[in-house]
Amino acid sequence: MSKPRVAVVFGGRNSEHAVSLMGAGSVLDAIDRTKYEVIPIGIAQDGRWVLAASDQRYAIEGGELPAVDTSGAALALPTDGSSLVAYDPGSIPVELGSVDVVFPVMHGPFAEDGTIQGLLEMAGVRYVGSGVLASAVGMDKAYMKTVLAAAGLPTGAYVVVRDRDWRLNRECVLKEAEQLGYPVFVKPARAGSSQGISKAHDRASLEEAVEFARRHDPKVLIEAAIAGREIECAVLQSLGDEPAAASLPGEVRVEGGQEFFDFEAKYYPDQMSLTVPADIPQETGEELRAMAVRAFEALECEGLARVDFFYTPDGRLILNEINTMPGFTSLSVAPQLWAASGLSYPALVDRLVQLALSRSPGLR
Repeated sequence: MSKPRVAVVFGGRNSEHAVSLMGAGSVLDAIDRTKYEVIPIGIAQDGRWVLAASDQRYAIEGGELPAVDTSGAALALPTDGSSLVAYDPGSIPVELGSVDVVFPVMHGPFAEDGTIQGLLEMAGVRYVGSGVLASAVGMDKAYMKTVLAAAGLPTGAYVVVRDRDWRLNRECVLKEAEQLGYPVFVKPARAGSSQGISKAHDRASLEEAVEFARRHDPKVLIEAAIAGREIECAVLQSLGDEPAAASLPGEVRVEGGQEFFDFEAKYYPDQMSLTVPADIPQETGEELRAMAVRAFEALECEGLARVDFFYTPDGRLILNEINTMPGFTSLSVAPQLWAASGLSYPALVDRLVQLALSRSPGLR
């Protein structure tokens, strides 16, 4: 019998392009080539889809972030839901055959936010990870918090800054935000990997922080600072009808003097440490894992997710956010949490592909 064909799709038209490539490099290294036929597909920052080299490695080298090489064969999107067609300049289209599952190792807008999931749904193609709704809600931090709060999960105080309000009622926005008390964290509502985030300590730095976040997204979130340790938990859908499983919780610490978990702390060596299991009371860890699964179910997630919490000095757990396609290099937090819980990175990749293969296209 022929092996299932897995298209690993990465890149994209956003500021998390390089993050996606680093995760895809790890997936391409780990996926079992004796079990699956693998087709690496890159989406360049100009939107072109290209057939990438199967042995290409993606990593930060000499401080330079990786990018999709557009010298490969260009790709046309599937038109009948059954195949991808490669176009080499001046040649007849080459049929790649049917694709059994797509593994979108993609982050941020036009990728993780339900857009590529919608494309694949319309094409009738199975894919790894959450569907359109969960992906869209998980990407938009304002709606995410609304859904989590409706599910009875504790979240921090925040203010949403929409484009029209900032342009026409800036003073009102600033006054509302200042009711949160300084300092505050300001972030794009629909971005990840700590892109565009800054910490504001006064009115001047708050305005500057909002303008900085708006470079990534016209919709901005201003959050009250929460004193507490950062504890994270990964959630994985079961292959059967069992409830989703939660990993051991891990504590993230930022090294090097940064005030928060920024891009450099996530993706540059020696900027972040992870302790698994986190040094918290056993009952707190059990409560946190249960809350992580509740968040996963509240958004109707599929595949995997990473859920981030604050553990306050008085022993409270406050849910910060859920990420439906977390950073996915072998050294990223979610894979490390699962490795410490007994599921290796290659086994995690295989589990996600098997989950995608087992789901039916269309409404579920």
